[in-house]
Amino acid sequence: MILSPDRLESLRGRLIVSCQAYPGEPMRDPRTTAQFAASAVAGGAAAVRVQGLADVQHTRAAVEVPVIGLWKDGRDGVFITPTLRHALAVANAGAHIVAVDGTRRARPDNLTLAQTITGIHTGSHALVMADCGSLQDAAAAVEAGADLIGTTLAGYSGERPKTQGPDLELLEQIAAAGFGVPLIAEGRLHTPAQARQALDAGAFAVVVGTAITHPATITGWFADALK
Repeated sequence: MILSPDRLESLRGRLIVSCQAYPGEPMRDPRTTAQFAASAVAGGAAAVRVQGLADVQHTRAAVEVPVIGLWKDGRDGVFITPTLRHALAVANAGAHIVAVDGTRRARPDNLTLAQTITGIHTGSHALVMADCGSLQDAAAAVEAGADLIGTTLAGYSGERPKTQGPDLELLEQIAAAGFGVPLIAEGRLHTPAQARQALDAGAFAVVVGTAITHPATITGWFADALK
């Protein structure tokens, strides 16, 4: 399945579930990721977001919805699909949409974001989601050719404070700018009410990860509440 920009319309107002586990965790296995993704789809997810080449491959085989793929390499700075090489590998693994760092920071391969996006479009059939941290990032990413923009890095790139929940103010700012591409709310969405707020703030679709697919964190919330 090739995901055309027109077919993105099927994601409008819908839930996207991020299925990721951190290195060293018991559930850090591509087969487990695929099972989480299939379970999320059974619960109503319209798309899934997964990290790692093997995870993308296993998930593509397990679900019939669009797969947003990424490759985290490193811990600081630009590490979400940081180079064109990473991006093309994710696309070749089967991702319908490749998520890349969409900030205005320097990339490890010294390519601009525009060059990276052009390279993905030229070298694959994948669309590109730019993970942004500010209104300025979003504007630059759209100019660079991104097919979708997300608030994934709000509070993590140094331009905005890290809010307790989703950065609704940023969502409203980007929505008001009217960039003409789908705006995906992502980051610190922990409750159904927050997901609804993000949609009402102008998001095209909403990504929820930790609150659905990270048992260690969810267990910690309950354990801390009982102390």
